[in-house]
Amino acid sequence: QCPWGAPSTTSISCSLADVMSEQLAKELQLEEENAAFPEVVAAAEGPFITGENIDTSSDLMLAQMLQMEFDREYDAQLRREEKKINGDSKVSISFENYRKVHPYDSDSSEDEVDWQDTRHDPYRADKPTTTSRRGFIGKGKDITTKHDEVVCGRKNTARMENFAPEFQVGDGIGMDLKLSNQVFNALKQHAYSEERRSARLHEKKEHSTAEKAVDPKTRLLLYKMVNSGMLETITGCISTGKESVVFHAYGGNSATEDKVIPAECAIKVFKTTLNEFKNRDKYIKDDYRFKDRFSKLNPRKIIRMWAEKEMHNLTRMQNAGIPCPQVVILKKHVLVMSFIGQDQVPAPKLKDVTLSSEDMKKAYYQILNMMQQLYRECNLVHADLSEYNMLWHDGKVWLIDVSQSVEPTHPHGLEFLFRDCRNVSQFFQKGGVAEALNERELFNAVSGLNITADNEVDFQAEIEALEKMNEDHVQNHGKKLSTFSSDGDPPIYDE
Repeated sequence: QCPWGAPSTTSISCSLADVMSEQLAKELQLEEENAAFPEVVAAAEGPFITGENIDTSSDLMLAQMLQMEFDREYDAQLRREEKKINGDSKVSISFENYRKVHPYDSDSSEDEVDWQDTRHDPYRADKPTTTSRRGFIGKGKDITTKHDEVVCGRKNTARMENFAPEFQVGDGIGMDLKLSNQVFNALKQHAYSEERRSARLHEKKEHSTAEKAVDPKTRLLLYKMVNSGMLETITGCISTGKESVVFHAYGGNSATEDKVIPAECAIKVFKTTLNEFKNRDKYIKDDYRFKDRFSKLNPRKIIRMWAEKEMHNLTRMQNAGIPCPQVVILKKHVLVMSFIGQDQVPAPKLKDVTLSSEDMKKAYYQILNMMQQLYRECNLVHADLSEYNMLWHDGKVWLIDVSQSVEPTHPHGLEFLFRDCRNVSQFFQKGGVAEALNERELFNAVSGLNITADNEVDFQAEIEALEKMNEDHVQNHGKKLSTFSSDGDPPIYDE
């Protein structure tokens, strides 16, 4: 029992001589030591040593007691030195090897010595068998080769430590584990598969653009535009698609390449995931403007080429006076354009707006003129023209999304034009425009080829024949000259 505990029986009065005893002197000494060396007392936990519970007649016992007290005081001094030197630093030093009484400090988790800090391998047998250079030991029936089941099992268990840190192999301390080659190979293959899967997930997270979000590299590009003063602020997402995400932003005060930045801008970020672009390479690999570069680029740089292609097509359309977004700047796969709309509200698509008969007729003739201008002056075919890529703003139609636009001399340029004519003709015929031409008449009006065919099958056959002639001419002469026969420039239709 602790001598400082409350007595179980009632205390008996004693004389002054009994009070002035050695016990009171020890109590006072202990209080002084607690005030002077608090850590030493905390380290010296255990029963209090007195002359009543231990034999002090042996000089050896007294010497051991004194040495133990000295060692504990020495260890406490080392702890104070460690705390003073380390402070709040994440990298610390330890005087563990200089301490005297390691076994008595096992109650402290900081002083425990992990088996990994020792040279003992818990997975290795107590008496490991060595294999000579010959590959076997022993003679006769007692021969042991390097392919021994026990030897290989222990080696396979030790080789598990070479797996990735995140691959948990379990705790086998104190057990003589033996893994067969089949089990070890299965674990090894699984560890490598998990490592590759984790790397792919990290790659996708770092380099892909998710729905309504951007990856860290794209975010850095946007930050640089804001910090440079080109953009004042980016308000949020206004449109999402399979290939890109469009954000709204307010323009800054600085000018870029002698261009005044509009008050409101649209930031088109092409998604860096490759799934949506695998089936769209036909729009760019046969375009003579990018054909030589297409085969030399990796798939991720091809996405930048999409943004560059849209910038060049918009510049052509803007120079021809076709209503379209104005290009501000291009940074890798981020294209900044003027915003078609007002006060963060984008202009509605032609499919979403309800127009009167007069406005519908006006929109039809405007689109007809724009298709002719696009073909004749810009030397382009939209290739994805429909009511989804036409906006209605300020009483007129605006063309957007021209990243897939190609030139008429493209191997499939006329096919794309015929598809655009079909979409436009069907939309306005359903909209009640009596003057709307059918797809074949509209194709001839835009291209000026004057293809005469009684049905759609023969009409498309002649289109394919013209494309074949142009492709043969390009392969033979290496020039992009149109071999289409025409009676002159296509007529300009006006209301």
